[in-house]
Amino acid sequence: MPVSDYLVTIGLEVHCQIKTKTKMFCSCKAGFGYEPNTNVCPTCLGMPGALPVLNEFAIERTVLTGMMLGCSTPPVSKWDRKNYFYADMPKNYQTSQLDLPLCIGGEVPLYTWAYPADAKVPAAEGAVVRKVKLDHIHLEEDAAKLTHYHGYSLVDYNRGGTPLMEIVSAPDLTSPDETYAYLKSLQQILICGGISDADMEKGQMRCDVNVSLRPKGQKELGAKIEMKNINSMSAARRALIYEIHRQAEELDMGIAQVQSTRRWDDDLGESIVMRTKENAHDYRYHTCPDLIPVHTAPIVEKVEPLMPELPDARYARLQEQYGVPAADAATLVADVALCAYFEEAAALSKAPRKVANWVINGLQAALTEHEQTIAERPLTPAALAGLVDIIEEGIVSNNQAKEVLAELWDKPEVKAADAAAKLGYKKADSGALEALVEKVIAENPDKVALVKAGNTKLINALTGQVMKNSNPKPNPKLVTEILSAKLGL
Repeated sequence: MPVSDYLVTIGLEVHCQIKTKTKMFCSCKAGFGYEPNTNVCPTCLGMPGALPVLNEFAIERTVLTGMMLGCSTPPVSKWDRKNYFYADMPKNYQTSQLDLPLCIGGEVPLYTWAYPADAKVPAAEGAVVRKVKLDHIHLEEDAAKLTHYHGYSLVDYNRGGTPLMEIVSAPDLTSPDETYAYLKSLQQILICGGISDADMEKGQMRCDVNVSLRPKGQKELGAKIEMKNINSMSAARRALIYEIHRQAEELDMGIAQVQSTRRWDDDLGESIVMRTKENAHDYRYHTCPDLIPVHTAPIVEKVEPLMPELPDARYARLQEQYGVPAADAATLVADVALCAYFEEAAALSKAPRKVANWVINGLQAALTEHEQTIAERPLTPAALAGLVDIIEEGIVSNNQAKEVLAELWDKPEVKAADAAAKLGYKKADSGALEALVEKVIAENPDKVALVKAGNTKLINALTGQVMKNSNPKPNPKLVTEILSAKLGL
């Protein structure tokens, strides 16, 4: 049967590092980029007799995440030990949560702008295509980082013990494109709430993908296949496309699927079996004797005022407050830092809609050219607002403004009007400009006759002559408007 004759069911386990100063159960620094094995202590190394102390901030941020995603928080949450032996967990168990996690239920909205660029996005009213159900969110400690080489592996325990949320969806996704949109939407919500930087390249957000196929009409789900080692949204999409076709081909050949865990190799573009039939009881969960249960009511009360404006609400507000087109609003909302820059510049400008256009096109083009991020840009929001304002005042055209932008990039302390003046762009005296236009008209009777006869493109040549003889340089759009008025066009 073709793949389209099978029902695809997908569930995700997204692991997200919470942005905290210290680890989950000790005071070691949490973070990225430190020298290997420098942020460690007896507790996160699992030394005998070392006892854990809860990171209250990480618990609060997990509860806040649940609020943003519409989860409920049980009155009491407890800690469990998940037992296994891996080189990246020296205690031989992971402190996690099983039956009383911090957040239960909830859903993740799939935003229209979060789908892959080449995907056909389903029609939606507003920002949200649909919502994907969550099972729960629990908090645990991250494992260390293993780096594999030919014949040996290196372990860096700096990451071990970092507060790690596991956001577990229900089996509610149906395609690789939806999965991509789910990860992108979730990432934006986590960044929006200040929960995590959620950078998949840095391992701050990772996911395991569960997928099963069953023939249409069959109610019972097929065998669950879990794929690990997914380190980007695009990789998750590629892994699912491969795995869906692999399972469909084997089912067509009469090969029954067995619940198993596979490793996704993005370089080879295929999944490889790691182990079969892994269930929760295999980990011999039991209540952690070193940590008392958490009573959540005070935490819920504390974090409720911290609820941020979510991306879909911000998308609607940008359009209403600033008159930003829907496509521009989607681009801005998709990048929290870029959106914050826009709002600061828009508050200082007379033309916020035009500011959005310059942020999305002019500013981002300059960032690409200089290989800089929005955090590294020298151009302040006030400088960009000033640039837009001199365009609105008719001092420079859009093309001239690009030259001014380049000047401001190198000298961000200079005002936009002063940078324009240095380049020879000032607001022209209207009387002097009209006189110059009349002079050019008088000196070019042939071209004027052709323009009046219908060859309106020649007006650009007349505009060019006015610009050539002008000092300071006027806005060419203004020159063309005056020429058109004088010629009765």
